[in-house]
Amino acid sequence: MKLWNTPDWTGWLMDAARRLRGRNVALAGAAMLAAGCQVIPKTDVATAPPPGPAPEPSATALPTDTGRHRIALLVPMSGDTAAVGQAIANATTMALLDTTADNLRITTYDTSEGVATAARKAIADGNKLILGPLTADAVPAVQAAARPAGVPVIAFANDAAVAGPDVFVIGHMPEQSIRRTVAFARSRGAARFAVLVPEGDYGARAFSALENALRDYGGSLVRKESYARGNTSIVSAAARLRAAGGFDTVLVADSARLGIDAAGELQRGVRTRARILGTELWSGDAALARAPALEGALFAAVSDQRYKRFADSYAARFGAQPYRAATLGYDAVLLTLRVARDWKVGSPFPKAELYDKGGFLGVDGAFRFTRNGVIERALEVREVKGGEVTPVDPAPTGFGK
Repeated sequence: MKLWNTPDWTGWLMDAARRLRGRNVALAGAAMLAAGCQVIPKTDVATAPPPGPAPEPSATALPTDTGRHRIALLVPMSGDTAAVGQAIANATTMALLDTTADNLRITTYDTSEGVATAARKAIADGNKLILGPLTADAVPAVQAAARPAGVPVIAFANDAAVAGPDVFVIGHMPEQSIRRTVAFARSRGAARFAVLVPEGDYGARAFSALENALRDYGGSLVRKESYARGNTSIVSAAARLRAAGGFDTVLVADSARLGIDAAGELQRGVRTRARILGTELWSGDAALARAPALEGALFAAVSDQRYKRFADSYAARFGAQPYRAATLGYDAVLLTLRVARDWKVGSPFPKAELYDKGGFLGVDGAFRFTRNGVIERALEVREVKGGEVTPVDPAPTGFGK
């Protein structure tokens, strides 16, 4: 079953529609254009001029549209995170090409020149929906410009704290990954949990997610060790944990590389190996399969079933592999296209459509937004075993009513 670069794409859509209510599938389907087409320039589909001192509409750059919805994309296009921003911008272009959509006009605004300035410019230019920004700390500035104009925001952040009635968070949530993994580990007999968490916000969120999951699924938390991110800090924390003992399962809330370092120390010289749990940060890291200390490790993430086809098609167009976050831009456009079927050009974006309980379908699988604006994703559980990382509990194909 081909997905991205042959006419079988439409066949997949029909099959997906049967599995996840057809009217809720966030795809508007036609075949992909030839894989050898030119790289889309950095200006993307339409690019606003550099922000001026005041957010004046730019009639020359953005002529009045009578048949297209104006959508703003707010991502960094220069600076340290420019490569990620460019990948997301490329993916939004790719989504428009793949679906032959002619009813959306996506304009890119460079947030590296000032998030607030970019947001004000996007509103002044008449955009009815904002995709972005990339990080949670940039959301308040965007919201301050968008809320008075009644323009909703679909942010690429992964922090539920910034979600709200007019901000929808579409990033991958570590809390959901941890909860899914703990539930599966409990079904395999995990009972006494310990945790290694980095200092800072991610570590605090991971620890809270573990506590909540244990409260709901059972099991006890016997020890927590924190560390400052560095070359040896996590190894020292793992050594302290190993010396204390009393656990059968350890959550390592960090990258795959640090997970490998921690597991090596945790398993050193012990008779009974602890099962290691990871987070969504482990997804796609080939080094996991080459780490004997991680044999039997579990983690939850969105399915990669469709990602390889997406990545191959992206590489054919843009000459490089995408950042994993690029799918957020692609799926945000598919979602917008689904809503745009019943959206009159020039009218406010119908954000109530985003709350559809049946959910939507994108590259990263089934998803939906809860009433608090936080995305809920269908996640699979993967296991490191025998030199491979394979799914052991598949992601749900959709959501009930």
